[in-house]
Amino acid sequence: MDQFRQMGKVLGSLNALMVFKDDIQVNQRQCCLLYDVFNLVFQGIAEEIKQNLRFEEKHTKWKALEHPLRELYQVFKEGEAYVQQCMDNKDWLAKVISLSQNTDCVEFHIHNLLSCIPIVIEAIETAGEISGCDQHLILKKRVVLSKKYERDSMDPKIFQSNFGKQHLVSQHICNRLDAVWKEDRWFLLETIREKINSGSLTKQEQRLMELLLMKLDHSNPSDGRLFPSSILVGSKDYHLRRRLGSGSQFKEVQWLGESFVIRHCFGEIEPAIPEISFLSSLVHPNILQYLCGFSDEEKKECFLLMELMSKDLSSCIKEFCGPRRKVPFSLPVVVDLMLQIARGMEYLHSHRIYHGDLNPYNILVRPRNSPDGYLQAKISGFGLSSFKNFTHRTSSNQNEAPFIWYAPEVLLEQQEQPGTSSSSKYTEKADIYSFGMICFELLTGKVPFEDSHLQGDKMSRNIRAGERPLFPFDSPKYLTNLTKKCWHTDPIQRPSFSSICRILRNIKRFVMLNPDHSQPDPPMTPVDYGDIEAWFCKKFAAEGKPNPAPVSQIPFEMFAYRVMEKERSSASFKDRSSESGSEGTSGCGDENAALVDDTFPALTEKKIPVYPEFTNKKLLSTKKTTDAKANKRPGTPKGRALRPPFLTKSGRSLRINSESHLSVVMAPSRRRTSGHASDSELA
Repeated sequence: MDQFRQMGKVLGSLNALMVFKDDIQVNQRQCCLLYDVFNLVFQGIAEEIKQNLRFEEKHTKWKALEHPLRELYQVFKEGEAYVQQCMDNKDWLAKVISLSQNTDCVEFHIHNLLSCIPIVIEAIETAGEISGCDQHLILKKRVVLSKKYERDSMDPKIFQSNFGKQHLVSQHICNRLDAVWKEDRWFLLETIREKINSGSLTKQEQRLMELLLMKLDHSNPSDGRLFPSSILVGSKDYHLRRRLGSGSQFKEVQWLGESFVIRHCFGEIEPAIPEISFLSSLVHPNILQYLCGFSDEEKKECFLLMELMSKDLSSCIKEFCGPRRKVPFSLPVVVDLMLQIARGMEYLHSHRIYHGDLNPYNILVRPRNSPDGYLQAKISGFGLSSFKNFTHRTSSNQNEAPFIWYAPEVLLEQQEQPGTSSSSKYTEKADIYSFGMICFELLTGKVPFEDSHLQGDKMSRNIRAGERPLFPFDSPKYLTNLTKKCWHTDPIQRPSFSSICRILRNIKRFVMLNPDHSQPDPPMTPVDYGDIEAWFCKKFAAEGKPNPAPVSQIPFEMFAYRVMEKERSSASFKDRSSESGSEGTSGCGDENAALVDDTFPALTEKKIPVYPEFTNKKLLSTKKTTDAKANKRPGTPKGRALRPPFLTKSGRSLRINSESHLSVVMAPSRRRTSGHASDSELA
């Protein structure tokens, strides 16, 4: 409840800020959309709580809401900071350069919001199932929820019609998501034209404004030329602060009152102009954006202006890892970083850009002012192959063995064609392999193969032969299984980044709803999300959906995952119950057990007392059949009969079900009572 109250305070702060919304000169429509969506979220969550929960039980039965509401509160705080940034008209030109092509409103803040809303709704429903003392009302709630998550609702249009308002993807909201960025671009162009015609600008500002107008106005495209470097280095407020790495071509500078990174390159500029123009058009919260390009063709030098980040992921992992801390980040932060990297790569691959050198040194991070240690990740090091002197790696990682991040097929081609600077094997699947290695380092805090005594060609040969790093025993299986699929030797078996994003969103949902992941015996996912993803791709991905899917599609994707999760968990529950012969008691601890029909074959079975005379006769009459089945069953050694089910001291007894088969039943005192099913049970 405290997090919900904090969200109300953030909303009150936004109410005060939006009194002056007409003064927002950059991304005004996006700020208004974010504010409106936050209002709808707060009202919707309040209504859900009011309908499902009782206030007097907030200290006892609302625990499931704590972590999801904390995550939602973090989204609110980051959205408030975004609105404040857009409202600050100081250093307006720098704001235009850094925010004019920015898509953070929809692709970062609203993406995080729409990913979080299904988790909060599920948490409220979970708490609502046990809220109150009226058993009839509790049963009614469970029936209503079971109807909600049926396959009949698993259609995007039906979902939007039935639950679009609840999940903030009504048709009206979706239309605004698609339109606000274009509207802001149009209003920004009008503002720039007004300032140019006002006559109040300095000569330097006038020239820069005219160039920005040419760059942003797609209806009147320029010839793709870069800005003259004199506008940058000749400016009075241009100051070099420091070099980023010894001998590096990257420098931190201050210009127009803001801090940026300059990439200073030398060489033939003309061949690189089309590539620079294309890279400047790429915009995503999880890739490093090229804001502007400046050139001096006489000196054959180029300045690429980029946003400033704090450090690379490798340095961050080394900084946080130490003798007292085995892993650098908490599990929620790890899953969030994986999702951000996967989203950035999904965006690049949708534009047919394959990185070829994805590793922790080319992933830049900065803090998000979160008490839980969340970071924002951006992928760098892609593109600019036109520069002859260009190297993907900075000097900080020259001593590292680069092949540990490369896919086996890339290493094989490098061996067959030594000395080549590029590889035809730098494909989507090769990037996914590299992503798997990054996931290993995020989960363990260790560089892959750092404990191995083999180096150089021997290690490269072992990787091509299928050797992979070993996870610690306590690593969460749902993440290690995904990582192992990513670094599969066969590229065809590796998932796409779109699939990885869907799986990670649902893993994040599971982690938020099961906060005991740091305990010695953490909970396991009730089903394999990889299996659900295979089903999802078969049913929906073949229908011509855009890749990547729009943000508004996220709630439906998570809903479809949950429908299949509940369906498969219920089926698995029934199978285990009938196989174990338990009388209505499941040993798997399935949280969805309450929603499963109470009629099982096991409930109609009757225990019979076991007497020596009866047991001997029954065993004699079934001995031949049992031996024959043992010999025919795959995996059973020839001639070995199944162990006869004698009565034991542990309290086992014999049961005959409706099909006259013998089954062994554990006494109630010996039944399994763990909180989750083991891998073998889930299999």
